[in-house]
Amino acid sequence: MKTKFLTLIACLTLAVIGASLSVAQLPSKMMELDGVSMYARLDESKIHYKSHGKGDDAIVLIHGWGGNLELWNEHIAPLLKGRDRVLALSLPGHGKSDSPQTVYSMDYYARAVEAVMREAKVKRAVLVGHSMGTPIARQFYRKYPEKTLGIVIVDGSLRPFGDKKLMDGFLAGFRGPNYKEVGRQMFAGMAGPNLSPDIMTRVQTTFLNTPQHVLVSSMEGMADDSIWGADKVNVPVLAVMAKSPFWPPDTEQFYRGIAPKLDFVMWEGVGHFLQMEKPALFDDAVIAFMDKHKLMKKG
Repeated sequence: MKTKFLTLIACLTLAVIGASLSVAQLPSKMMELDGVSMYARLDESKIHYKSHGKGDDAIVLIHGWGGNLELWNEHIAPLLKGRDRVLALSLPGHGKSDSPQTVYSMDYYARAVEAVMREAKVKRAVLVGHSMGTPIARQFYRKYPEKTLGIVIVDGSLRPFGDKKLMDGFLAGFRGPNYKEVGRQMFAGMAGPNLSPDIMTRVQTTFLNTPQHVLVSSMEGMADDSIWGADKVNVPVLAVMAKSPFWPPDTEQFYRGIAPKLDFVMWEGVGHFLQMEKPALFDDAVIAFMDKHKLMKKG
């Protein structure tokens, strides 16, 4: 009886010790595969992010409207081969982050990115912003230029999508009860020829799981004229765009007026989620851009 009791105590002790292992004690291969899942705090809300690798500087991946950090999964390992640290976050209202009743402005999102960097002890970042992630990265640069090493625009805009009448008409569909179907149709129209059905399902699922008040407020934030000023972005910028009628012929010229240190490429045969259609080409382009401008040299 005494032997059984001692055996039980030993097993319970080992279980407690195993459960209390710090992240630093986990196998490095497991950490590299899944990242370290963490939460930062902004005001009274939690922001979910994953940290991969180590270092004071990092590539910070910012998803677009209705997305979350999981949409960057395929890019983590290739980018880590090029640099030492990658952070991916789910913006407030998205993924596993809290969804408070607040104004989801580009400024609010920029503060969220900074909160994640601060909690992760990242001093400077190359911000990779897809779609809505582009005005967020630009607003981050306005607020925290000393923390911005460079910006990668992924089919994102540096000017308004349309006038107030057009934006109001666009938003009307997302304010109504059928907003989910409106979103499904919109994303289907954005798909390129190489976007697999599985990836489209992932994109649509993240959208469907995003609360309506977050979607509407975020879109209103992108319609705010105050975020589209002519102020310069003086760090290196890479713009990877999808060739489509959506982008006016003067897009490159306009972007160069905002970002003097601009590398600009426009890919044919891809849609809005170009980084998911051609992930290897995209990751190589990001690393080549960072090598060219000597951003975050690999340690």
